[in-house]
Amino acid sequence: MPPIMMQQRPIRSQRLQDLPPYLFIEIDRRRRAKIAAGADVINLGVGDPDRPTPSFIIDAMAEAIRDPRNHPYPFDAGHPEFRRAAARFLQRRFGLTVDPARHILACIGSKDGIAHLPLAVVNPGEAVLGADIGYPVYRSGAIFAGAEYIEMPLLEERGWLPDLDAIPAPALARARLMWVNHPGNPTAAVAGLNFYAQAAHLCAEHEIILASDNAYSEVFFEQQPPSLWQVSGLNIEEFAGIEFHSLSKTFNMTGWRIAFAVGHPEVVAALGAVKGNCDSGQFNAIQQAGAVALDQSDHPEVAAMRETYRERRDALCEGLRRIGVFARPPAASFFVWAPCPKGYDSFAFCGRCLDEADVVFVPGGGFSPRANHYFRAALTVEVDRIREAIDRLGRLRW
Repeated sequence: MPPIMMQQRPIRSQRLQDLPPYLFIEIDRRRRAKIAAGADVINLGVGDPDRPTPSFIIDAMAEAIRDPRNHPYPFDAGHPEFRRAAARFLQRRFGLTVDPARHILACIGSKDGIAHLPLAVVNPGEAVLGADIGYPVYRSGAIFAGAEYIEMPLLEERGWLPDLDAIPAPALARARLMWVNHPGNPTAAVAGLNFYAQAAHLCAEHEIILASDNAYSEVFFEQQPPSLWQVSGLNIEEFAGIEFHSLSKTFNMTGWRIAFAVGHPEVVAALGAVKGNCDSGQFNAIQQAGAVALDQSDHPEVAAMRETYRERRDALCEGLRRIGVFARPPAASFFVWAPCPKGYDSFAFCGRCLDEADVVFVPGGGFSPRANHYFRAALTVEVDRIREAIDRLGRLRW
């Protein structure tokens, strides 16, 4: 019998074909190739905490996982105790009073909620506003929802904050959702309440849902970064906004995939409806361990991790300056965002660092052509490895 052949249209959907290459996949491919060739690679690329999850959280997980009540399907919106712990965290950290049953939704990591939000609130043909130098999922989420992604440029002279006054009127008329991310990835820029207030007024005027990605709020070195919901006069019952908080970076829990969103009841419910059709929620035992983490966000192990990042930040920024790369120490997040040496674009610079020094940085041009003369370094290796990376880079001629 002859083989059955089919004239195939492209296997991948147009949505997937419209996506830009996912930056971190290519970087990781090159890193793994170097390691396979026997190189001692120092990875200052993808931001994944290198220290283990604090022991008090692991102990809580060990107890929760043995409880058979946690073994069936989890609660779609999140375990009640996890949502109550999130509300307690918001009250303690930001002075917010929210209803855990109406204002909070558990997410399988903040990436999960961020990717699904446009499907919940944006119609095909509408627009999503977001930074041109930012987390790739803001753009991919818009594309999957059939929406246009309209870039808000980030410029160094504005402290890497978008110029909200410069958004064209037609873009505001078509936009249904606006993303802000501070402390930011990759720029590490921190926004104050004046910025959030301006964004909230603009979104209210144009009936745009404001979404804040606050995943790095607890990785800070000077002042504590604020929450969108701390803006004076902003009522969570009346303003169509939502903010995402992640346990990944705060508690070294990236692989656990646990986060929460807090926002206007209808926005939260819309996101919950999409998630209810796409997944069955996070394992209840992980949520219970997450509740313990949130209730002890000021635990000594958590505070010690911030000091570790501070030491690494100072070692990297001082070292880069010694070899002629000006790196401004970030006030928050565990990223350093710095200009490439004169005469290099980000791909050429990062390529030389990997090829000749076995040091991985992320080229800014992978985030946006506008950022092609900057690079990102993650503070996710020990200080001695950071110093070794600087020594290697210092032997190169720039």
